Amino acid sequence: MRANRVLHWLIGLLAAAGSSLALAQDHPLVGHYEGARQVGHYSSEFDEVELINEPIGGSGRGPAMPGWLKLEGKTDLYYYRLPAGRSSLEVLRNYQSSLQGKGFKTIFTCATSDSSCYVNIPGRSNSNNAPYDFALALDAAPELPRLDGDFIRNYFDLNARYLLARLDQDGKQVYVSLSIAEDKDRGNLAIIRVVETKAMATDKISFVGAEEMRRSIESSGRISLYGIQFDFDRDSIRADSKPTLDEVARLLQAEPQLRLSIVGHTDAKGGSDYNQDLSRRRATAVVAALTRDYAVAAARLSARGAGAAEPVASNDDEAGRARNRRVELVRQ
Repeated sequence: MRANRVLHWLIGLLAAAGSSLALAQDHPLVGHYEGARQVGHYSSEFDEVELINEPIGGSGRGPAMPGWLKLEGKTDLYYYRLPAGRSSLEVLRNYQSSLQGKGFKTIFTCATSDSSCYVNIPGRSNSNNAPYDFALALDAAPELPRLDGDFIRNYFDLNARYLLARLDQDGKQVYVSLSIAEDKDRGNLAIIRVVETKAMATDKISFVGAEEMRRSIESSGRISLYGIQFDFDRDSIRADSKPTLDEVARLLQAEPQLRLSIVGHTDAKGGSDYNQDLSRRRATAVVAALTRDYAVAAARLSARGAGAAEPVASNDDEAGRARNRRVELVRQ
C-alpha cells in the first residue's frame, strides 16, 4: 500500500544520502540500537528547534501552541536504519531504559495509535482522508529537505513511535527526541535529535556606538542593532543589552530633535501572527526601557513589530536567521 511506498522512498533516499552526508560517531549520551546503521548526520553549533512535549490536540501548528517545546542550542540529528525483526516498541523501550540509566527523565512518549501524536500542518493538503500529518521529524537536515511531517501520513500500519527525554547536567539541559517507524519489507527507521541548550555566542556582531548610529540614520534613515537581546521567546530585555541601550540614549541626548520608530524583527521560524506580535512586544519593551531608565520623552519614540516580513538575509540557515533577529532604529 501507499504507506510502504512512502517509507521505501524515504529509506532509499537516506541510503543514497548516506554517501554524501557526513556521518559521525554516535552521540555519547545516546548511542545506537544494536545492529543499526547510521545513514545520515547533521550538526549545528547553535540552532532553534521545536519538539513535541505533550499531547497536541486541535489543529494548526505554531510556537504558541501547547504541546511544542521550543529550544535553542547545539543540535545533532542522526538517521539510522534499524535491524530487521525488531519492533518500534522494542527499540523505543531499549532507548528509554538506556537513557533513564544515564539520568534522563522521560517527558513524553506516544505512538501512531494515539491521536496526541498528530498535528495538522497548515499549507499541506491532507489526501486519502488523512486528517492529520504525523509530526515526527520536523525541521530536518537541509541535505534532506523533504524529510518532514509529510513522510508518514496517518498510516497506522507503520506503528510509528515517539519519545522525548531530558537530562539536567552541569547547569545545562540535554534533550533527546526519538522517532521510529516500521516497514515490514525494507526495515525500520530511527531519527534521533539531541539538543544541548546553551547561550549563543553574542560577540559575532561588532558593537555599534552612538556616532555610528547617527551617521547611518543621517545617510539612510535607519540602522539595525544586534546588541539588544531578549530572553528566549519572550519580550524581556537581557541585562547584556545595556551597553547598546546606553548608546541609543546617548544618540537621542545628542540629537534632541530626533524622533525614532523602534522596529522589532524576528526570523521566519514560527507563525507569522506570532512573530509579528512578539516583535511588537519587544519593540515596545525597548521604548519602555528608554523612557523609564534614560528619561527619553515618550513622544520621541514609537514602537512597531515587523515580524519576519522584512528580512535582510536568508532564513535558510542560522547565520541568516541571526541577522534577521534585530532591533531597528528608523527616523520618523
